[in-house]
Formats: sequence, C-alpha cells, structure tokens
Amino acid sequence: MSHLTDEQITALEEKARDVRETIIRMLVAAKSGHTAGPLGMADIFTAFYFHILNHDPKNPDWEERDRLILSNGHITPVRYSAMAHAGYFPIEECLTLRKLGSRLQGHPERDMLPGLETTSGPLGSGLSQAAGIAYAAKMDGEKWRTYCAVSDGEQQEGNTWEGVMFAGKNRLHNLTAIMDRNNIQIEGMTEDVMPLEPLADKYRAFNWHVIEIDGHNMTEIVSAVEEAKAIYEKPTMILAHTIPGKGVKEIEFDYHWHGNPPKADQEESFIAQIRESAKK
Repeated sequence: MSHLTDEQITALEEKARDVRETIIRMLVAAKSGHTAGPLGMADIFTAFYFHILNHDPKNPDWEERDRLILSNGHITPVRYSAMAHAGYFPIEECLTLRKLGSRLQGHPERDMLPGLETTSGPLGSGLSQAAGIAYAAKMDGEKWRTYCAVSDGEQQEGNTWEGVMFAGKNRLHNLTAIMDRNNIQIEGMTEDVMPLEPLADKYRAFNWHVIEIDGHNMTEIVSAVEEAKAIYEKPTMILAHTIPGKGVKEIEFDYHWHGNPPKADQEESFIAQIRESAKK
C-alpha cells in the first residue's frame, strides 16, 4: 500500500482537483466560511478518503473502520467535499453548507452527519479526543487506527499539549496525527502571532515519532502514514508543509483568506486556476 503507481498518483491528484472545485462552489453558495485551509488540505483528505482509510461510505458506523478526527473544525469544507466525492452523501448536498437545517454546518456536528467521529469547533481539543479514542482501542485490543488532523495555530492551545503528553506517556502507536503546517492563522503568520518552532523537536521531546513531508505530494503523504504504522512504541506526528489557498495563486499564503469565502464573481476564475494548476 505504501507504493503508489503512476496511475494511482494521477487518479488521486485528479480527485483532489475535484475536491478543491467543490470547496469553491460550496463556499460561494454559503457566502461564508474558510477558504485557505480547506484548499491547502485537499490533497491530504483526498489521500485519506481514497487510499489510506479503512472505511465504508455505505456503512459509516462500521465497527472496524479507522477513526479520522478533525480537530480544526473550521476547515470542514474539505472534509465534506472529500466525503461527498467518496460516496457518503450526494455531492449536490455540499451546496447546503452553513444553511439553516443543513447537515453540513460550519463546524462538523457528529449527530447530524454519519461518518463524523466528533463535533469540533473549539481549537485544541481534537488531539486530546483522538488520544482518548486511541487509548480505548489499545485497551480493547482493536486493530483499527485513529488519525487526527490538526492545525498549526492550535498548537498555541494548552489542551493540545495535554493530549500530546498523554499519548506519549501511553505509547499510543495506533495514533497518527497530521498537522496542517501552513504558517497562517486568522490574525497573521503563526511565527508573528505566537512562534511555534521548533515543532518537530517539541513533539520528539514528548515521545512522539515525527515525519516532515510536502503536504501536496501524494507519495509522501501515503508513505508517511505507512511509516507511522511501523512505529510500535510511540504515536506519530506528520508535519505536513502545505500552501494555504493551494491552487489559486492570488490567495496562496495570504492569511486574509483564512476565514473569508470567495465571492460569486470569483467562482469561475478560482476554479479555472485550480484546473490549470492541476495540469502542472
């Protein structure tokens, strides 16, 4: 599973393009939401839903499924889009994002949509939740794995480090976290707001195995997860270096797009850029 063929890489890259296009369309329809993070994490969520996860879209509560926790719930458009393309619900439903009564709220709500493991919103809590889930699975001798997507900005939250310590202390080898290291947050660049580096060294100090990757390289994403499976004495943190707003040149690395949606007159231009960038 760690080796991707050229055909598999192409298929995953094309699917990531589709996921990005849907993100743009759903944000325009909602007229609110986050753009930079979802576009930046599209490759990672595509790799998970179309290659990595042991899951069944037609049976979301399957007991043997891998658990994927989204800690930074504000980037949920990328999860909704990936789930829709994977067959959890119709792609057309993505256009109900943030609408009154929709199953697709601005932050994921576990009780509203099958396939969501947790309700998230307050930053910093997801890794602690994932550690608890992984610890319970380890106690029960379960074979499924727990994955947790986290943001770099929420490394500024104390609760994150409580989860980090707990997972390291209990040697949760069945827990793999993947960090969206895009260097931005709503108020600016992370290293200006509250410096985070040296992140890798911090996690190693808490008894985590650390892997750094290009978060837009399908081979590196999949290989990192496979490496994590081979680590039996500690949890793994994958530091995924990503480009916020990936695919739309005029918004890449611009922290102002952290929490702003595209306008209607930008929709086709953004999608055209995504399609063009996917050819390179």
